[in-house]
Amino acid sequence: MYYETKIEDTVRIPPYKFEENLEDVAIEILNELYIGQLDKQLGLLICVYSIDKIGEGKLIIGDGATYHHVVFSAVFYKPEQQEIVYGQVIEIAEFGAFVRIGPMDGLVHVSQVTDDYINYDPKNGALIASESDKILQEQDLVRARIIALSLKSKSIKNNRIGLTMRQPGLGNLEWIKEEKRKNKA
Repeated sequence: MYYETKIEDTVRIPPYKFEENLEDVAIEILNELYIGQLDKQLGLLICVYSIDKIGEGKLIIGDGATYHHVVFSAVFYKPEQQEIVYGQVIEIAEFGAFVRIGPMDGLVHVSQVTDDYINYDPKNGALIASESDKILQEQDLVRARIIALSLKSKSIKNNRIGLTMRQPGLGNLEWIKEEKRKNKA
């Protein structure tokens, strides 16, 4: 889920940036520092987009920069347990499909793709259901539910998101459209 929050911090403005707009420089520096950082409570910082309050600069002996207390608004992405998410399949492997959900990736294990038995087709890079002939390939758009979440690291690469597409209304968006057409007929 995406959400907005306000954060307080101190930002260091280097001397070569003194001629520029203070708020713009503060946003630029905060984005350089925090974009891509993962906080267990707040989630993944997507961007700092405004400075709500900026204090007067303080000087530290031996450092030509100014330090300003700031209150800023930022957008975060925090995946939630049982959340329904939309994503794009970015990679197919023998053990499942990796799905890009916003700024993070999740894994749909082969046992969570459909209720059918799944075969892996390495030649075409696809997961194929044996009974229903449903096919999942790279670039497919899907709807899934988050069933497992392990956000232990500040780096998004070391965290795990488990997804399922087995429940009604989940799966490849083309499968969902086809199911709706069958139900109407």
